[in-house]
Amino acid sequence: MGEPHVVTLRATRAGDLDALFGFEQDPTAVRMAAFTSPDPSDRAMFDAHWRRLLADPTVDTRTVRADGVIVGSVGRWFDDGRAELTCWIDPAHWHEGIATRAMRLFLDEVHERPVRARVAADNAPSIALLERLGFRHVSTETSFANARDAEIEERVYTLD
Repeated sequence: MGEPHVVTLRATRAGDLDALFGFEQDPTAVRMAAFTSPDPSDRAMFDAHWRRLLADPTVDTRTVRADGVIVGSVGRWFDDGRAELTCWIDPAHWHEGIATRAMRLFLDEVHERPVRARVAADNAPSIALLERLGFRHVSTETSFANARDAEIEERVYTLD
């Protein structure tokens, strides 16, 4: 890990989508995330998804920047009335501490508790991130993972 980055969050806007779409094209990242859209390379589907997110007042999406450069996104939405979080960081910036700092910043601003996060059971880096942030494993489910075209084990975490 080199020099620490200055990590900031700002509301996601349409101009960020080219960068965010690009990050989601990395096959390793897609496999690790597992629970992606059916076709992560479908730009029209990606844009339609983000139009819905940006138009929904209950969804809070932020663009993650490191030293002023877009490197990912974090977001919160509600599923069955429960807050859920997500995070996606450009694989070129993995292992730089950016995800941890971005999620801490986001959690400082998102006050709903408990908040839930889901992760593929074999995604060790994301599990470590959640545990570092104080999330606790509460259940395991079997869910269909588009990126793997199979049902896989998914771990559910909460932060109270």
